[in-house]
Amino acid sequence: MTSPRSKTFLADLIRKYTPTREQMARNKYLAPIAHRFLAPELWRFTRRSVPRGVALGIFAGFIIPVGQIFLAAFLALPARANVPLSALVTFITNPFTFPFWAVVANRTGDFILKLERAGTGGAAETEMTSGRWSWFFEMFEGVGVTVLETVFGFVVLAVVGAAIGYLLSSFVWRFMVAKRRHKNLKRMEARLDKQLKAKRP
Repeated sequence: MTSPRSKTFLADLIRKYTPTREQMARNKYLAPIAHRFLAPELWRFTRRSVPRGVALGIFAGFIIPVGQIFLAAFLALPARANVPLSALVTFITNPFTFPFWAVVANRTGDFILKLERAGTGGAAETEMTSGRWSWFFEMFEGVGVTVLETVFGFVVLAVVGAAIGYLLSSFVWRFMVAKRRHKNLKRMEARLDKQLKAKRP
């Protein structure tokens, strides 16, 4: 299936490194809802779907270290976000970058929990150690950092990162679209000038 012509170079680049609709529809883990991934609106690059895809990809990439692609795809359905972009952005966390992000999450979580203990007496820490997050803690055992602070830090990174990603991608998308339109306008003006000169006696 031939991909539709994109409006920006960014969209072309994303399409080059992301799976097609057919590939995701054939994935065995997505089989129960595969038909929903074929909806054309989930694969269009628009000013709304792109920021949503980036935000969900970052959120899924930080909130869970395994299976984040599938989580991002599931979240993209109700949010009407760009599915391939949300899947691609999850690679912000991968086997090579995970140790770095684990350290960042650990320090972020430790810093915020210290402030929270001083302000509320440790309500967030009590919630995190209540047992409801035990499944999350198990994923980080053996990483070499304290689990509580790391898990809390990843939750913070997921939420804050998603918000920043949404705003930043919105700006970048609008900038590139505006740049492309300006370039097309200049090309049209040059073509018109050429035609007018050709008509002169």
